[in-house]
Amino acid sequence: MAADPIKLAVKLPFQSESEFLGRYGGNVSRGGLYLRTKALHPPGTHVALDVKIESGQVLIHATCEVKWVTGAKPGVGAPGMGLKFLVVDAVTQRLLDTMAAAMPHARAMEIPLPKGVGEADASPDAVPKLPPPAPRPSAPPPSQALPTLPSMAKGTLHVGGDPAQLVAPEFEAPREPPAQVGPIIGIDLGTTYSCAAYARDGKPQVLPSREGHRTVPSIIALSSRGKLLVGHPAKSQLLTNPKLTVYGAKRLIGRAFDSETVQKIRERFSYEICAGPGGEAAVRLADKVFSLQQVSALILRELKESAEAKLGEPVSRAVITVPAYYNDNQRQAVRQAGQLAGLHVERIVNEPTAAALAYGYGKHLTRRVLVYDLGGGTFDASILEVNDSVYEVVSTGGDTFLGGIDFDDAIVKWLIAGFEKEHGKKFQTDRVGLQRIFEAAERAKISLSDQLSARIHVPFVTMIENKPYDIDATLSREQLTELVRPLVERTIAVCADVLNARKMKRTDLAEVILVGGQSRAAVVRDYVEAFFGRPPAKSVHPDEAVATGAALLAYALAQKEGLVLIDVLPMSIGVGLPGGRFKPVIERNTALPATKTYTLATTRDDQRELEVVVFQGEDALAAGDEYLGTLTLTDLPRGPKGAVKITLGFEVSNEGLLKLKAREETTGNEVAATFGTRGTPAEVRARLEHEAALAEASMPPPRRGLFGWLRGLFG
Repeated sequence: MAADPIKLAVKLPFQSESEFLGRYGGNVSRGGLYLRTKALHPPGTHVALDVKIESGQVLIHATCEVKWVTGAKPGVGAPGMGLKFLVVDAVTQRLLDTMAAAMPHARAMEIPLPKGVGEADASPDAVPKLPPPAPRPSAPPPSQALPTLPSMAKGTLHVGGDPAQLVAPEFEAPREPPAQVGPIIGIDLGTTYSCAAYARDGKPQVLPSREGHRTVPSIIALSSRGKLLVGHPAKSQLLTNPKLTVYGAKRLIGRAFDSETVQKIRERFSYEICAGPGGEAAVRLADKVFSLQQVSALILRELKESAEAKLGEPVSRAVITVPAYYNDNQRQAVRQAGQLAGLHVERIVNEPTAAALAYGYGKHLTRRVLVYDLGGGTFDASILEVNDSVYEVVSTGGDTFLGGIDFDDAIVKWLIAGFEKEHGKKFQTDRVGLQRIFEAAERAKISLSDQLSARIHVPFVTMIENKPYDIDATLSREQLTELVRPLVERTIAVCADVLNARKMKRTDLAEVILVGGQSRAAVVRDYVEAFFGRPPAKSVHPDEAVATGAALLAYALAQKEGLVLIDVLPMSIGVGLPGGRFKPVIERNTALPATKTYTLATTRDDQRELEVVVFQGEDALAAGDEYLGTLTLTDLPRGPKGAVKITLGFEVSNEGLLKLKAREETTGNEVAATFGTRGTPAEVRARLEHEAALAEASMPPPRRGLFGWLRGLFG
């Protein structure tokens, strides 16, 4: 009869699951984990393991077997054990799935062996055997221990798989917080393509991908064999398996699944967009649901590993760029994606600000510039005052649903309309056929930046009444201009709004800088030159400027240079009021970091709990703004309606990330507050309307007639 497993409980000094993944994830894989400990047990020993974090939350609950040890001999390596998972519970399995999605090494069935801990010793006598413990009076009930391998309980899962197909790369588990050591790279996490760069001696260089390309497609895919693909290998199956290929995830990250914007996207993308555990948008590949943070983490991880191959050393620190018009939820999600990828995110910086750095770094300029950033999925316009090493954003605006994808969509609609007009038949095709048309449209769009016309030929793209049909058309540059004119005009409208917000004229700008792949289009250049009255600058690379600017910022941070970035809040942040109104607390274009307070009072006698709904946007009605979350205040002191007042502190960091605090004014005590986003925007807005109806119902009936008017006037 097998001996009962030895109980082992480990508490690690991490505050959250994300921090555990970022700082300890290198020690864990699907196959098991490496645990540094002086209390070694011989290989073959069964262990009932609990791994907890500071809060007491159990992240790993498993029955394990000691497969090998390190450092058993004094002075040779570091003492530790390689523990193979035999049985894990559902919570642990979810954690392992998350890690496998974000970290390639975690997919292996081999136990990680970090560098610097010595060789693994799997011999049974590797650890001197201790004398047997004194017999216990009675054995505990079987239910108190984790199930052993032969008897699997409900809700547990055996760990299996073919180790030959999953080989973990070498890596080193960080012993110090990654914020303190190693090179810092700059990453442009784009909608269609991503790029990484590194600056040495103040000179940035783009870090090529594994395949030698200067950019990496922001695409992940699940192959027919169930293997996750990232970058160029993933893009190669976009035509053949679009349903299991995720692209354009940057438009979805940090958004609620039931939001209007996500519902519109669902109709256009081939892969399945579903609701995540907290109501956020997620994607489904086969039988697995991936959060958008996990999708982005896979892309970031690919860039990280390519950087390590180029630089020849581990990389665990990065500056990551985001669109200037990203809201707080989206910025928080990108930071989480970085942590899942094993990166300490030194700074989140706006893409136009990074592009301005690439334009002006080291040139000792003093001028006002506008950065026009039109990428694959988003558009930003920002005005910056450049004064030597000080880069101050004074106005910004944008559209997170305007980019090259929309240009492609306009061409595809034109092709389908032309087909139906030519053949008099309703165009019908499947996901694969539609993706082939999008690919052809994108190629034609790119070629029209340099040519006057382009042929678009997609053979055998549809079958109607048992007859195959092609799409074959010629698109001229003039036709493309007409097709995308409304899109380009939207970008110009944003530029005008950014100028008007600061009461500036076009002549107040010294330069206009074009950034983003879609800004290469001739129609874009023509419109920009016509609106601003001057040709745009050509001193930065449209595809690489954002990444190289992020790398220059990373270099300045590492060297502790006196580089100063002053960004602004892209959209107002405030609270929803009963009746559905929106009250801005920190206004758009406020210089960051910024702090402001807002005071509110209870609306009922002896009210013990109060909810504050936080939105971001410029619409006077909350329904038109982005829902960030709900702040719940509890344990309020009892008192008459309106007597208990709470002051909310809104703090927005220089990255545009929001923190909230609450204080009860009567006692001066901090109020217990939790900020959550589980409620859907529709539910939150309905609650605001309901509160308004309750408030209205509690008001006394209006006075009528002359005497009623006089009583109201004089009491």
